[in-house]
Amino acid sequence: MTKKGIETLVGLFVLLGLAGLVFLSLKAANLGTFSTRDGYTVTARFDNIGGLKPRSPVRSAGVTVGRVTSITLDSKTFQGLVTMELDKSVQFPRDSSAKILTSGLLGDQYIGIEPGAEEKNLAAGDVIKQTQSAVVLENLIGQFLFSKAAEGGTAPAASAPAGGKK
Repeated sequence: MTKKGIETLVGLFVLLGLAGLVFLSLKAANLGTFSTRDGYTVTARFDNIGGLKPRSPVRSAGVTVGRVTSITLDSKTFQGLVTMELDKSVQFPRDSSAKILTSGLLGDQYIGIEPGAEEKNLAAGDVIKQTQSAVVLENLIGQFLFSKAAEGGTAPAASAPAGGKK
């Protein structure tokens, strides 16, 4: 093989490596699909959205049924207003609930939708009224430490000997 042939093969190998890196980057950023789905838009208000980001998945029973399109702050209620686009092929009842969940212990956050029982379905522009905000790990740790500190203040009195004397 000539020197020019080897250089061409090395160049193709480098281009394939770069294409692989671009593909992995797009997948990691939830930008792997460029197609626009045919769907309908609904919104939900949350007290705390945690680390939820635009393009985060919307799932029901573990199946991705849509994407978060935007996150804004409602200036009247000071809640996070999350807009999502759901697949048109999946219709949820109007009394469905939305929760911000986490994949694994420290994974990405997504919205989980639990279907309700009402006969009428959500339509474009509807608001999901029943929501549960994100569980923030720092808040849980703070509450745990605070409760342990409060117990620590009463623990010495409870551990005194029963007879009063040693």
